[in-house]
Amino acid sequence: MLDKKYDHKAVEEKKYEEWKNKGYFASGDLGKKPYAIVIPPPNVTGKLHLGHAWDTTLQDIMIRYKRMNGYDCLWLPGMDHAGIATQAKVDKRLKEMGIKPREMAREEWLKHAWVWKDEYASTIHEQWAKLGLSLDYNKERFTLDEGLSNAVKKVFVDLYNKGLIYRGERIINWDPEQMTALSNEEVIYKDDEGAFYHLKYFIEGTNDYLEVATTRPETLFGDTAVAVNPDDNRYKHLIGKNVILPVVNKLIPIIGDEHADPEFGTGAVKITPAHDPNDFEVGNRHNLERIVVINPDATMNENALSYSGLDRFDCRKKLVDDLKEANLLIKVEPMVHSVGHSERSDAIVEPYLSKQWFVKMRPLADRVLENQKNKETKVNFIPERYEKTMNHWMEITYDWCISRQLWWGHRIPAWYKDEEVYVGVNPPIGDGWVQDSDVLDTWFSSALWPFSTMGWPNVTSDLERYYPNDLLVTGYDIIPFWVNRMTFQGLEFTGKRPFKDCLIHGLIRDKQGRKMSKSLGNGVDPMDVIDNYGADSLRYFLATSTASGMDLRYDEEKVKSTWNFINKLWNASRFVLMNIGDFTSSDYTLENLSIADKWILSKLNTTVSKVKKHMDSYDFNVVGTEIYNFVWDNFCDWYIELSKFNLNKTTSSVLIKVLTDILKMLHPFMPYVTEEIYLKLPIHDVSIMISNYPIYNSNFEFDTDLDYIIEAIKNVRKIKQENNLGKNYYLVYDSEIITNNLAIIKFMLKLENIILKTDFKLGNLASINFNVGKSVFTIYYEKNNSKEELEKFEKEKIRLIDSIERRKKLLSNSNYVSKAPSNIVEAEKLSLEKEEIELKLLIEKLTIEK
Repeated sequence: MLDKKYDHKAVEEKKYEEWKNKGYFASGDLGKKPYAIVIPPPNVTGKLHLGHAWDTTLQDIMIRYKRMNGYDCLWLPGMDHAGIATQAKVDKRLKEMGIKPREMAREEWLKHAWVWKDEYASTIHEQWAKLGLSLDYNKERFTLDEGLSNAVKKVFVDLYNKGLIYRGERIINWDPEQMTALSNEEVIYKDDEGAFYHLKYFIEGTNDYLEVATTRPETLFGDTAVAVNPDDNRYKHLIGKNVILPVVNKLIPIIGDEHADPEFGTGAVKITPAHDPNDFEVGNRHNLERIVVINPDATMNENALSYSGLDRFDCRKKLVDDLKEANLLIKVEPMVHSVGHSERSDAIVEPYLSKQWFVKMRPLADRVLENQKNKETKVNFIPERYEKTMNHWMEITYDWCISRQLWWGHRIPAWYKDEEVYVGVNPPIGDGWVQDSDVLDTWFSSALWPFSTMGWPNVTSDLERYYPNDLLVTGYDIIPFWVNRMTFQGLEFTGKRPFKDCLIHGLIRDKQGRKMSKSLGNGVDPMDVIDNYGADSLRYFLATSTASGMDLRYDEEKVKSTWNFINKLWNASRFVLMNIGDFTSSDYTLENLSIADKWILSKLNTTVSKVKKHMDSYDFNVVGTEIYNFVWDNFCDWYIELSKFNLNKTTSSVLIKVLTDILKMLHPFMPYVTEEIYLKLPIHDVSIMISNYPIYNSNFEFDTDLDYIIEAIKNVRKIKQENNLGKNYYLVYDSEIITNNLAIIKFMLKLENIILKTDFKLGNLASINFNVGKSVFTIYYEKNNSKEELEKFEKEKIRLIDSIERRKKLLSNSNYVSKAPSNIVEAEKLSLEKEEIELKLLIEKLTIEK
């Protein structure tokens, strides 16, 4: 028997380890069709966030659903080393211990990093357990484990040998706080207050000058030209002449280049090839010198003359003051512009000339674009619109900077000796070789996750059986970082897409629609939610509260609502178990079904069919609505009450059948409470998670009159409530359906005075009519309405008249009827018909009352 109240903590603590120890999470049943998902690996920097709980909940729902449908399910767990983020955390800890991280030997520092990893990996395991994730822990991987590290080295070497990885000097995004290069995807643009500084660049040998506007005057020490458009009549005669670089007082050329836009600013642009990506390209076209003027820590270097050692922004302030004093500053024009910030440190990113390693993206991206044209081999996005996001990225992609100036990560497999470079999986033979000190971008190894975790580059049984994976679940914000890279690496190294389906969800926001952040203090710890409401409540809320691809607003009241739903299910289950007595499997029978039995089995059949359809298309919000409505409305509110009328072996069997299927449909969403109830039923398998999912059964399609009867009962109850009727009233009817089911209606209404119209003798009673279909029902009662009630009826009459007039006017508009969706027009017609009947009945009632 179930306890009076559901204690989620007691159930969750014991159940997860039990499932895990009994091997229910394990894959490898070769007699079944394979189904595989690899978890989006959380990074080992701290606790799991609500977004990861959303990812993994949706994945666990599909794994449990497929497992119950007879699949051999592999859900592979793992974690990501998260280079920049983890190194920052480890460095912070070391500084708090009084240790200067960069003064340590690399190997000594790495020992501390691995201690951190083990500590937070343990925390993540605990949180996965609290969420109820049915992961195959026998297959767990880490991006820095030996197998994955070997895969990373092979990919790097193979791409290098194909000419798709190269080392070159380019303008890269530089994080001066973390002291490392960043890819473009790791740069977040924000609107910052800034200014256009209009400066005088005097033309050599004249008193004339070019007015040059810049947002970054501190970089003028690296200027090697001023560009004007060759078609700009204002300046084209100056091309080939020189200007005097302010403060530095050296000559630099005026060049003609289309990069200078005559319509933007003054039309004259300072060119700083070492500190601007566009200027870098201009410099290449005109063979200009590249002069670096800023240090990696964002201080000015010796090329900044007397400003050397100043922070870049302090330099800007002092330089502008000096330019003003020298009469070289024309004006300062305040403005707000988009400025790149490091995703990790939030530092303003410095465009920086540096020698880095790059992946040549064009050939890899073109292969993805071609593959997406093939319906049989493409990655299928859900919703479909997100395929455009990937394709657009592939169309406009640029070479990917993959080297990072860190210690935590996969060290680049390249060695140098003098001018010689060696790239290989294994170190070169001989003395004098020095390995590149940089590591690879974390996303480089994460891009290999779907196949490297299966044992690639070895041809393993897991790789052959479970690759491509069946599903990836992730947020739309991760498409450029991860989804795209997994796709081109999967095609390049396996010849196949990494996964068949890619289910995209949105961002989790607070109740006001704001993005969750530390600064706003509106973050939510999923573990706190679980402590308060249980994992089942959180999972069901995350899975069913929004459609695929849409953002989700976290609302604690909705989580509470789910908790109430679980308690409704719990209490309904207690009723079933308390009322079926010593029921055993030998008592189970679906013979001699009552009208209520047939009705609920038909409703169940329809629900199962709809739920399976929407589960297969990942419409979890629709699934949630279908199950919720069936459980709350059909089963709890009606069938349980109806079952009390004649609780025999057949009805007990139906109660067990329906409750069992409800639990099975809910199990992927609510694993804990469904298992707890399921194992208390008189007929069950060893665990609900390895039982069979409900299927549609044509034998359970019945045509009954119970919906008609329920509608009549609902009308009577509504009228009773609205009119404060007690038990002394009569229900008069003219329907054969009521006659045939009189006993059950009397039981549900607790009313004996239900009389056929031809048998009823009208006395001095007030009456209220209502319709169900074409049948007319009348409730007769002692007239005792107050003045206030009559006024309420008059107001309702006026409301109905106004509404009917509005609908008639709308439906008489041929333009509306022809252009509006047909279902909406039909709904308006039905509403009009219903309101006209209501008005007629109300007028009759008012006539009698008066």
